Amino acid sequence: MHIMVVHQYYLGDQQIGGSRFNQFVKYWTDMGHKVTVIAGMLNSKTGKKYPEYQGKLFKKEEKSDLLTVIRAHVSQSYNKSFLGRLLGYFSFTFFSTLASISVKKPDVILVTSPPLSVGMTGVISSKIKGAPLVFEVRDLWPESAIDTGVLTNKYLIKFSYWLEKFSYKHAKKINVLTPAFEKKLVENKEIASEDIWMVPNGADLDIFQPKDKNNWVRDKYNLQDKFVITYIGAHGLANNLITLINTAKKLKSYKDIVFMLIGGGMQKEMLKNKAEEYNLSNVIFVEPQPKKDIVDYCNAADMGTAVLQKNDTFKTVYPNKVFDYMSCARPVLLAIDGAARELVVDKAEAGIFVEPENPDDFARKILNIYQEKDTIEKMGQQGYEYVKDHFSRESLAEKYASKLIKLVKS
Repeated sequence: MHIMVVHQYYLGDQQIGGSRFNQFVKYWTDMGHKVTVIAGMLNSKTGKKYPEYQGKLFKKEEKSDLLTVIRAHVSQSYNKSFLGRLLGYFSFTFFSTLASISVKKPDVILVTSPPLSVGMTGVISSKIKGAPLVFEVRDLWPESAIDTGVLTNKYLIKFSYWLEKFSYKHAKKINVLTPAFEKKLVENKEIASEDIWMVPNGADLDIFQPKDKNNWVRDKYNLQDKFVITYIGAHGLANNLITLINTAKKLKSYKDIVFMLIGGGMQKEMLKNKAEEYNLSNVIFVEPQPKKDIVDYCNAADMGTAVLQKNDTFKTVYPNKVFDYMSCARPVLLAIDGAARELVVDKAEAGIFVEPENPDDFARKILNIYQEKDTIEKMGQQGYEYVKDHFSRESLAEKYASKLIKLVKS
């Protein structure tokens, strides 16, 4: 089977970010499937093209006999403003569509959103190539952008809903990442349940594994006797990391509790300025790290944390980072209600729920648990066993491939 994947944020070698499809593609090629990936050239954290793509609109990379990656131009105005972000999305849509024309006819086309605009690439490519389209929903757009205040223009909102409906209409199947996504599509978008698959986010168990926390990371940052709460991921508006800064402010007298925030994004400078304004010595900011190192940062933590804005759309998500923490047997301080709470706290018993946007509750929950070493170890182990049994990305890749094969045959 030849699978064409359109994914604006597909990572290159040693690049930093979510690796869901990098892992899926690895397993699919291991199974003998041919994969062509059409991806962007931009580092979404910095808004700049990677050096090897400077001055190019396209670059074809033959990774193996079974894997080809075609990089397509993305406007470097991506991180400069909201309009710049839109230009980044639609520049990729235009150039990824052109890139798809050069691809030998695939058996199936899989596009993954956000951005929602990749749906246009998928639909056009599907019509040109005569291949069925699978549209994957990693986040509910445009609701996420509207609820976080990123998307406010009524005309753009109307266009976004049209584009969403257009993508769903022309897709043979829609893949969602959580049961809550499926419920939303069936109840609010009038999508037939038989047209929906669910292959969720998962755990990279061949990358993230439990190891001793007393590693080089603790040595580097002088954390030997500290209780470390680690956040790994984007520092954007939706992530609401000001909650962590305000929690650290409330706990600044506890010299043994430290917050480590790893990653980048549009609000990182603001967060650093706030920490400096509050004179917080218990917050450490770390630049984005490659996957090979982020595992050690994860293992150096006593607990991981995941936070988002308090809105109904985020009650539907499973954040990638919770699977990383659980894969390293680290319990989760989860400031996200809904589907994530049901998975991490209720089913896996691998963490503690914290009221979103409530630093008082955050501080209280930390003080209740941080000296309970046995409880922390038990929750961490329960999380590891749960993802190993239910969310192995290798088994999810096999499940996805079998669904794609069935669709192609039909």
